[in-house]
Amino acid sequence: MLITESHQDVSTSADGKGTMRIYLFHPSIPGYSKAKFPGVVVFITGPVARFARQIAGHGYIVAAPSSYHEFTDYNPLAYDGPGTDAGNEYKIRKKLPAYDEDATLSIDTLLSLPTCTGRIGTTGMCLGGHLAYRCALDKRVQAAVCYFATDIHSKSLGAGGDDSLERTGEIEGEVIMIFGKKDNHVPPAGRDLIRRTMHEKGVCFSFYEVAHAQHAFIRDELSKGRYDPVISKICFEMLLELFGRTLSSNLGTPDGGEQKIENVC
Repeated sequence: MLITESHQDVSTSADGKGTMRIYLFHPSIPGYSKAKFPGVVVFITGPVARFARQIAGHGYIVAAPSSYHEFTDYNPLAYDGPGTDAGNEYKIRKKLPAYDEDATLSIDTLLSLPTCTGRIGTTGMCLGGHLAYRCALDKRVQAAVCYFATDIHSKSLGAGGDDSLERTGEIEGEVIMIFGKKDNHVPPAGRDLIRRTMHEKGVCFSFYEVAHAQHAFIRDELSKGRYDPVISKICFEMLLELFGRTLSSNLGTPDGGEQKIENVC
């Protein structure tokens, strides 16, 4: 499937700058000018642009907001010392409602496209994994894949604290949580807290901890020895399964029926 790339600048209420750029990666099938596709919100960095193209190539319109538009230009931060330091600073300085507004505007942008089916998913890695989790609080989101979502356990996202765990029960879509067991950014106690909270709040979710993987094992640029292409491919296949089943398939509204599971081998 071919891809076209464009962007839209949308107005925001954020401090400092009044617009946010949303990058759009749109699938294109020659000869099918009226084709419609589900939408996916992806929170973007350099490698994530390539990630977004991969998702778009499977038949999804990808909207990638520039998360730090209040502080810098529309270009992704570099994966070097200064870029890492700036990202860590911006992550804390940015206000939590501003993160949520970015997600809302990204979903609004997708739904405004005549080529969007109206079904929405979200995904991201590191900070983007956390933002995908928050994006899933929006009832318009049917599916979320959160790669090593940082800070949910520590409530350190955004100025004034983070209420992601407290709001977990608002998630209505299906979620996949992916971590490396050697992830020292989200330690075992943090992962246990996230998993337990999702269980207690009745979220429909899968939770994967990859035995030998570190934090950001999917990141293929300046990966600090963490990048695992084979595991990354497996995790991408899980994303495609979830998105294909919940976004591309027309299953109707969930009826809440419970499956009877036989206690036999």
